[in-house]
Amino acid sequence: MNTKDFLRLGVPLGEAMRRATDFVANYILGGGEKSRLHEAVAALVANPSAFVDDPLRVEFAKALLKAPPAPRAQPVKYRQWGEGLDHDAVLQMEKACLLPVSLAGALMPDAHVGYGLPIGGVLATENAVIPYAVGVDIACRMKMTVLDIPVRDLERKQDRLTRAIEAETRFGVGANFKERRAHDVLDADWSVSPVTKQNKDKAWSQLGTSGSGNHFVEFGLFTAHDTINELEPGTYVALLSHSGSRGTGAAVCDHYSKIAFNQFPDLPSELKRLAWLSLDSQEGQEYWHAMELMGQYAAANHACIHRHIVENLGAHVLLDLENHHNFAWKENHLLDGVEREVVVHRKGATPAGQGVMGIIPGSMASPGFVVSGKGNAESLNSASHGAGRAMSRKAANGKFNWKDVNRFLRERGVTLISAGLDEVPMAYKDIREVMAAQSDLVTVLGQFDPKLVKMAPAGERPED
Repeated sequence: MNTKDFLRLGVPLGEAMRRATDFVANYILGGGEKSRLHEAVAALVANPSAFVDDPLRVEFAKALLKAPPAPRAQPVKYRQWGEGLDHDAVLQMEKACLLPVSLAGALMPDAHVGYGLPIGGVLATENAVIPYAVGVDIACRMKMTVLDIPVRDLERKQDRLTRAIEAETRFGVGANFKERRAHDVLDADWSVSPVTKQNKDKAWSQLGTSGSGNHFVEFGLFTAHDTINELEPGTYVALLSHSGSRGTGAAVCDHYSKIAFNQFPDLPSELKRLAWLSLDSQEGQEYWHAMELMGQYAAANHACIHRHIVENLGAHVLLDLENHHNFAWKENHLLDGVEREVVVHRKGATPAGQGVMGIIPGSMASPGFVVSGKGNAESLNSASHGAGRAMSRKAANGKFNWKDVNRFLRERGVTLISAGLDEVPMAYKDIREVMAAQSDLVTVLGQFDPKLVKMAPAGERPED
């Protein structure tokens, strides 16, 4: 028998194929009948667990049991929003929908290339979680607090606002506080995973920090079009932040993505970064609990940033909103006419169930929006998480210069405290076009216009 014969019988490529070859050789050397060889291999493929106690067949049987399911012949159904999306991002979505655990997908209008799943990709799976479909920066999120500060203070007391940001958070890779922040998240069970247990002290030192890449803390004008919770329509000063679970979240992703890769060494190379963990496995459960802890930790980071800045200014909070956008949720969705529980990965996508409020930022010089979800089933109750990059960081660094960028920012009334050239507004898509492309996904409740922006200084590598 040769490789083609094995493939026709359903033997997967890789270790199972190698063990099949060994089995055939040993079968013949042991005096087995060649005429029954085809039947023997077919029986193993059909029910490998029945042969794990057979000395001749045990290794082949074990390899079959460990082999990854074959990719789908056709991708599961998914829909994309927006026109002219990056070809490679669309291709990444197509590949994700070929996974045997995939059930449905959606691609948001801010989509661009990511690791494994594209940024802006939404993927529903069956009883499985994909570390790289959640992302490196687990539970990256937005938080906005509307304050009782007079609008005129955005110009008249800009120095004071700047000092508050710089005193009460830290930016950059490895950024931490020597005088550590306090939060109840430190009383959570950090032993849910060996990674979180090992990194608890590091996480504590980074509590209340903002990291690098596209993370920011900024003041701006928020205009509420209608009543939002108890906030009356009008224009207010608001504080907006974007960051995630810092170094500990990255360590969780790194550890469990490697486990997933090693579980499926024969997964086709184009699907390698989409390796998954079964939620029935110990590793899958560890990752899930670690991910949820990182969700609590990311929320605590934002809570510390906002609490300390508000206290620094002696202000009061009028409205408080937040949401994750790099996470996985167990949700019920109607698929092919059947309601079922699935795992919905939103990598750079905002939850947008019916009436669910979220925040979709633009760039440092373009508006962001507070929205209410419409619960669109085709999007798996999702929307974009921002404007989305129009070009790579490398391309942006090569194309733009600070002289032109600073002129652009001044014209729009934006003061930039610090940032990298790869985060300039022109490196991003037009947020208004993105919002127009998803009018069936969200209703806009208000608009945030940035005025005073702090990001990681130039030269910091991205963590997102």
